[in-house]
Amino acid sequence: MLDYTKITYQVKEKVLNFSAKISKSTSKPFQKFIFEMLYGILESNSVLLSNIARALKEKITLKKLIERLSRNLNSFSDGKLVNDNYISHIKHDINDNTVFCVDGSDITKRKSKKLEALGKVRDGSTGETNINGYNMFEIAAIAKNFKMPIPVYSKIYSNVEKYFESENTETLEGLDFVRRTFNKKGTFALDRGYDSDLFFEYFCKWELKFVIRCKSNRNVIWMGKTINILDLANRAKTEYSCTVKLKNNQKKTLNFTYLNIELPDMPDTPLILVVVKGFGKKPMMLITNLEAGSEKLTYAILRTYIQRWKIEEYFKFKKQQFDLENIRVRSLNSIRNLNLILTVLIGFIAHFSERAKNDSLYRCIVKLSTRIYKIPRFDYYAIADGIYNLLKCTKTGIEHLYKSRIKNKHSEQLTLFDSYSYNVFDQIA
Repeated sequence: MLDYTKITYQVKEKVLNFSAKISKSTSKPFQKFIFEMLYGILESNSVLLSNIARALKEKITLKKLIERLSRNLNSFSDGKLVNDNYISHIKHDINDNTVFCVDGSDITKRKSKKLEALGKVRDGSTGETNINGYNMFEIAAIAKNFKMPIPVYSKIYSNVEKYFESENTETLEGLDFVRRTFNKKGTFALDRGYDSDLFFEYFCKWELKFVIRCKSNRNVIWMGKTINILDLANRAKTEYSCTVKLKNNQKKTLNFTYLNIELPDMPDTPLILVVVKGFGKKPMMLITNLEAGSEKLTYAILRTYIQRWKIEEYFKFKKQQFDLENIRVRSLNSIRNLNLILTVLIGFIAHFSERAKNDSLYRCIVKLSTRIYKIPRFDYYAIADGIYNLLKCTKTGIEHLYKSRIKNKHSEQLTLFDSYSYNVFDQIA
């Protein structure tokens, strides 16, 4: 039989400890604000301030609480500090085997008229263009001990705001952040939307490892001659084969090979073209600077790119689980701060998922998620649902917990805020 009171307290402590880490060095009011937002989103599974306010269960009117959250969200200016603290928390999980999944998305606001700097986007789910909304660029890492993506960079921007230059500029800004932060570790995996000489030159200039899926209209240099990449891929004879499992658990046999190529605008830079046949009528074409001299190495390149598809599930989770596209805050700064808090919260869920598999608390949370079938590989949904089902029945919020930690901060007893050096995910005895 589950002890719901004990489990609830343990979850709240973990959120408080994590919040303390990422809000370190900010002012005390904003430390409390970050804790309230993280907990409120977890309990309500929503980014609506009204739902977050209800989850806090404070003894003031709902209107006053929403106004306080809205005011803090708009005035919060330490986003970079919070992000730096979060990156420091996950940095040790990044190594040379990490795959950085790069992709863009959108937040559509079809009926909105009052949001600040509301631009035009292409709705990725329907293919419609010229829709009111914001662009979103993300880089998520498949790191050691993590089978699922953990966010490392996220930015919402508008194509009509004052200092906007181009989507490519926003992409390069994100790539620069990851390059500087993680000292050129890992491999970048990008889809066809980034098949541009600009990005090939960028990765080669900074000596970064990459795998980019190419469009069929690209030309390459093969054996001293310029040839269309699709024509070359169709002519290529596959040497190797493998079996992969798709999202629907269906298995598919793929045939693949590699060719040494160069690009017309980069004739002195040797690259590898990996041709994969079996996904559809047209072969998949991947250009990389990774080594490919055997079946094992070539398959490693293919597998690196396939891992990029996990970012699509990450986007789906971020939007659907927490209803991200239903944001109601109006200022662009509030929207960005809300996205930052949600991003680091997903990082918390990622750590909870991967580091607590043998923890009794993890097993209790998964049990409370009430899945019809077994827990899927992408278990973020199960964790978020389990925490939601647990916390939604609580009669008290978190104000008393936060106050008790502040009150005992200078006592001899070690508190959560005094124990930054402890791992937030240490098992609770």
